Amino acid sequence: MKPDASAHQLGLISCTACGELSRARPDAALGRCRRCGAILHPRKPHSIQRTWALLIASLILFIPANTLPVMRTGSIFGTVDHTIIGGVIDLWKSGSWDLSIIVFVASIAVPILKMLALGLLAATAQMRSGWRRLQRARLYRLVEAVGHWSMLDIFVVALLVALVQFGNLAQTRPEPGIIAFGAVVVLTMLASAGFDPRLIWDYDEKNG
Repeated sequence: MKPDASAHQLGLISCTACGELSRARPDAALGRCRRCGAILHPRKPHSIQRTWALLIASLILFIPANTLPVMRTGSIFGTVDHTIIGGVIDLWKSGSWDLSIIVFVASIAVPILKMLALGLLAATAQMRSGWRRLQRARLYRLVEAVGHWSMLDIFVVALLVALVQFGNLAQTRPEPGIIAFGAVVVLTMLASAGFDPRLIWDYDEKNG
């Protein structure tokens, strides 16, 4: 037995619902977890295809999310449309560099890095590569941890709306960009949840 053999190679299946480890059935039929009753899958069905589909959709929507206005501010001096990138620049120029950095990291840097990480994980898993498996497993855990804070992006936009809402002096309203932005957040969360990290440990020795 190889010291780094995966549970699947040893004939074991981990329940994705409760984590219970079960012995795979010899007839290759899908069994149920003895603890919670969930259907056992050696790997999530169509995991890579689902991850790529959601990831590509999020990449497409990331363009309008950052080019279309996310909110419109109206006052007695006229109306102004705000994009995410434009908001970062305006905040920096106005001296609110700390808030500018928060918006940039939460709304631009983190989504881009998350999509790049998911793309790397999906590509290497699809190629059944043995390259840096432990580091890729840690990268997936990092993506999952960041995913818990994904809705921070939406809260940042809500904070910006609250900052410019001054009763009769100024009014704000959401624009189409916020819908695309929210869709990017949701799609990347679903892509992360759809990826099966156990695929990291399935590899061809010739590719390792």
